[in-house]
Amino acid sequence: MLKQQQTIKRPVSFSGIGIHTGSMVNMTWKPAPVDHGIKFVRVDLDGKPEIEPNIRNLGDTTRWTTIGTNGTVIHTVEHVLATLNGYGIDNLIIELDASEPPVGDGSARPYVNLIKEAGIQPQEGKREIFRPQEMVHVEVGDSLAVVVPSDQLRISCTIHYGKTGLDAQFLSLAIEPETFETQISPARTFALYEEIQYLVDHGLIKGGSLENAVLIRNETILATEPLRFRDEFVRHKILDILGDIVLLGRPLAAHIITIRPGHSCNAALTKALANLMEKEQPAPVAFAPPMPAETPSEPAMDIMRLLNVLPHRYPFLLVDRILKIEGEEKIIGLKNVTINEPFFQGHFPGHPIMPGVLQLEAMAQVAGVLMLRSGENAGKVAYFMSANNVKWRKPVRPGDQLIIEVEMGRARARIAKAKGVCKVAGEVVSEAEVMFSVV
Repeated sequence: MLKQQQTIKRPVSFSGIGIHTGSMVNMTWKPAPVDHGIKFVRVDLDGKPEIEPNIRNLGDTTRWTTIGTNGTVIHTVEHVLATLNGYGIDNLIIELDASEPPVGDGSARPYVNLIKEAGIQPQEGKREIFRPQEMVHVEVGDSLAVVVPSDQLRISCTIHYGKTGLDAQFLSLAIEPETFETQISPARTFALYEEIQYLVDHGLIKGGSLENAVLIRNETILATEPLRFRDEFVRHKILDILGDIVLLGRPLAAHIITIRPGHSCNAALTKALANLMEKEQPAPVAFAPPMPAETPSEPAMDIMRLLNVLPHRYPFLLVDRILKIEGEEKIIGLKNVTINEPFFQGHFPGHPIMPGVLQLEAMAQVAGVLMLRSGENAGKVAYFMSANNVKWRKPVRPGDQLIIEVEMGRARARIAKAKGVCKVAGEVVSEAEVMFSVV
């Protein structure tokens, strides 16, 4: 994913009709500075009020995504926001002289053309990408969405309505600008024929026509041109998801897996992610004068001393140094997890995670250091015998620093037990009780 913020190089405009309000609208995009974010501006109202696309400003999600604040609203923002998300645009001013962006042909293709006309301007500011470290799950009616950790944004979507003429469709795509432009943006909005009366009765689709939507009536597809993809409808659902998750307020790196998504489910998912983001946000640390260190700055045991104690060698040496030893009972080790680890080549390509069994082995090696570093056990080998109460709580990824804390239990003759805990950034990622024999 892009690491630097982006805006556009020059202002661009697009005019048309709103699909639900039926109002004519002029829309202008303008460059914005670093950390400005995306802001909608209602230039037709006194004071030109701004609305930020954020989950706290979310309004109606029945058949569109509406945002609003202090009585000012903007409807159907999802296609515009999906385009900005697809291209990684972080800072933009969007001026509107009505309450809904122009629908164009019902896809995001007109907005892609705006991006191309305006050009993309890289900026100095760094993107604050949110990478959730745990699974998120929401259900709204018949819709379901799950988020799992990933190093990039990927969406896997299934739709199945049990309706004649609308077969089940599935698509999974990693979201990159080129993929968005060619595989997602051309997909048009669609509706079932039997839904039309409901939409009309609720004051919607006042600007809808076959020029900006695809209508499904039994086995017949009604539109001004043939389907652009065999699975155009699931692609449009991915388009909507991309737009709706912009309300998270930060770029997202995660794998979204969803079945029969809709705006209400997308909103619930975004709220759940926002709650998780707040939970994972590091708490502010009050300033305090530095305190004298309780232990020397030098490590208790560097890599060269480790090699003299443990028989393990690359690629199976899973501890880089020992940070602290407390008598014969406690020891703390460190493992720097880098992308160069050989196990990442197969576990898993495109989604690297340190195998849990290797975290278990790291605990055993640190415990072995405590047993083998001196005395009668020096020069011997510790054989891993068993593991109990094993729990893997969170994934360990490239770039993490694994802190391995081991507390020795009872030792009888050549058999020893220990309790180990692995932590990343202060949070427990795995734990176990291990037993080994010294020979």
